[in-house]
Amino acid sequence: MVAIAAFRPDDDRLADAVALLESLGAQPVADPMLAVDPTDAAPRQDADYTILTSKTGVERADAEGWTPTGTVCAIGPSTAQSLRDHGYAVDLVPETYSSAGMVAALEDEVAGARVEVARSDHGSDTLLDGLNDAGAYVHETVLYRLTRPPSAGASVEAAARGDLDGALFSSSLTVEHFLDCAADLELREAALQGLNDAVVGCIGNPTRERARELGVEVDVVPDEADFDALARAVVDRIEARDGD
Repeated sequence: MVAIAAFRPDDDRLADAVALLESLGAQPVADPMLAVDPTDAAPRQDADYTILTSKTGVERADAEGWTPTGTVCAIGPSTAQSLRDHGYAVDLVPETYSSAGMVAALEDEVAGARVEVARSDHGSDTLLDGLNDAGAYVHETVLYRLTRPPSAGASVEAAARGDLDGALFSSSLTVEHFLDCAADLELREAALQGLNDAVVGCIGNPTRERARELGVEVDVVPDEADFDALARAVVDRIEARDGD
């Protein structure tokens, strides 16, 4: 049975990732590389456009009693579904599920508009810069901070031993935290080698580019920026490789 690392926060997302990998015949290496630290802030309620970029952001906004005005935008289908699950209407999901895709969807209509971007403390500058360039009055609210849990490291040790067959990086920060953890454990070189011997999947192009900058060889980027698609693509690539 192939061993595949998942780095999702230690909540229902990690549990769902484990269940998915098991259903695909893989042995999950559950190693949460992200922990959510809420700021207790809420998105502004007077914006013409409000952009949510994650399921976690939706949960935090709802917990703080956010009542939106204007157009509600979700960066992708998972965020959109979370908004609907929490009773919010979704007005816009870009064709390309990324910061650049959101800018492309809004740039012709936001000149002079108040745009609220509600997200984590590690959001891409692409979204803010693009909207500012389009003439919007942009305000960012940090709903939560993303940190590395002190317990992280099981996947690093597995990679350093050569026991990891695949890895599912769902954000640039998970790549950074993996390598930071490896450095803290004095296993960076061995873990990076083990990772590059495995099938590495990244959920989108920004994550792929960051991984490559850090020396990680990326094998798979699914067409859809979705964790399920990422997991299935990595399992398929491992099966194809092992069948050669």
